[in-house]
Amino acid sequence: MTGGPDSKPPQRVVVGALAGAFGVRGEVRLKSFCAEPESIVAYAPLFSADGRRFAEIVLTGQAKGAFTARVDGIVTREQADVLRGTELYADRDRLPEVAEDEYYHADLIGLPVHDTGGALIGRVRAVHDHGAGDLLEIEGPGLGTGLLLPFTRQVVPTVDLAAGRIVADPPPGLLPETEG
Repeated sequence: MTGGPDSKPPQRVVVGALAGAFGVRGEVRLKSFCAEPESIVAYAPLFSADGRRFAEIVLTGQAKGAFTARVDGIVTREQADVLRGTELYADRDRLPEVAEDEYYHADLIGLPVHDTGGALIGRVRAVHDHGAGDLLEIEGPGLGTGLLLPFTRQVVPTVDLAAGRIVADPPPGLLPETEG
């Protein structure tokens, strides 16, 4: 069903990325950002940021740090290589609901981060997972190239998506000193 002129496009969430060619027959290396990595195929069709639609994805195996897959519309090594680094988005309504205290990265990006006294620290620029737990990358005045904040209950006691804000209690020494 298509909406009228006032209908909003579907919200989309990054669920993976194409990581280049695998072999010479159009297979790709596919990185999944899903909690259950193989579930990425269930969220098809997937979309690139520019709106390209990938209706069917078939996992064919595993490669170092990724799946190997056949993706409709990609039939040559050259086509696969051109798409290296392309993030893949799924319509949000195709994704499972998250449990309490779990969040899609897309929900956190852009939210203001305040300290426990209410002062604005900055805004979430990105969420990183380097294996030892998520880090919130915060940008804001006085933070230079940014601040990496451990995304733990102790450091980030409040995420209020309804109010559109995060409250953080950074460990001493993590924030730059302010003149007082």
